[in-house]
Amino acid sequence: IIDVACGTKLTEPLRRRVCADLEGGVVEIGFGSGLNVPFYPEALTRVAAVEPSDVGWKLAAKRLAATSTPVQRSGLDGQSLPFADGSFDAAVSTWTLCTIPDVGAALREVRRVLKPGGTLHFVEHGLAPDEGVRRWQRRLEPVQKRVFGGCHLTRSVVDLLTTEGFTITELDVFYESGTPRPLGAMSLGRALSP
Repeated sequence: IIDVACGTKLTEPLRRRVCADLEGGVVEIGFGSGLNVPFYPEALTRVAAVEPSDVGWKLAAKRLAATSTPVQRSGLDGQSLPFADGSFDAAVSTWTLCTIPDVGAALREVRRVLKPGGTLHFVEHGLAPDEGVRRWQRRLEPVQKRVFGGCHLTRSVVDLLTTEGFTITELDVFYESGTPRPLGAMSLGRALSP
């Protein structure tokens, strides 16, 4: 379900924007079925893919076969990354922060494994900017969590990042075209690790 829902043509321009300007070594939390792989720039030297789902990893096989970027499944849990401090130039998270049970722990881990000044490139759905939409998000969230593997609609992406010490350097908040507003409140940007 998630591979299909997150793999629509509507998401491609957003994935392209998130992956733009990535270079060096990257850790991608919530790698899923590899939907970002076609948008990896040539400047990437390696991608450490953190993904708990064996099914997602199997679905990624065709995308992985079509890329020259070295991608290795390197972890199962974003809350406990198996890498040394300062191992990566950048991190990527696309529609992932909504499902991680302890998202604060995961963001602290991302900060730990990023080099000083490393960037987290993200696109996430979450708490809407408008109160009327937020009311619908609160109503729909219990069903959303059951159907979509623990996915929360009401997490504030900006608050999550800043609480864990990231400095947001680029941010675009919008409703995704063609998506119901309670599900399509997006935050796309970059956050700097100190």
